[in-house]
Amino acid sequence: MTIEIPNYGKIEARVVVFDLNGTLGVEGKVNEEVKKLLERLSEKYIVVVLSADTFGTLEEEFKGLNVKIERVKDGNEKLEKAMKYEPYIGVGNGNNDVRMLENAELAFCVIGEEGATVDALLASDIVVKDVKDAIAMLLNEKKLIATLRG
Repeated sequence: MTIEIPNYGKIEARVVVFDLNGTLGVEGKVNEEVKKLLERLSEKYIVVVLSADTFGTLEEEFKGLNVKIERVKDGNEKLEKAMKYEPYIGVGNGNNDVRMLENAELAFCVIGEEGATVDALLASDIVVKDVKDAIAMLLNEKKLIATLRG
């Protein structure tokens, strides 16, 4: 997928890499509306979730969805796994997401119910209050253009 953004540049990515806890879900649970949006997004991008699976819900939450899941132990491993999908769009909120966000073609920081770290915020191109807003921008690139154009 290529998105041309006036006075900003070109974004090229075929994969969206998400964090689970604090980004896609709260305490390891992903609500049904987000799951439906991920299914829609998977028609346009490869969707990957990289998680340490703190709450032990990773497999169950994404069962039956067109989403690739991978366990990681820390931020270094998250970056390593994300780099297999370069160029990618990164979506996260925590310290273990920072390196993944820094290396993303486009990075979203989600300040949801679990908050976000300052380092994740500073590593991002766009900050949203809910992961649904990030997914909506990826589903409708005119929203991305409106936010990023110079």
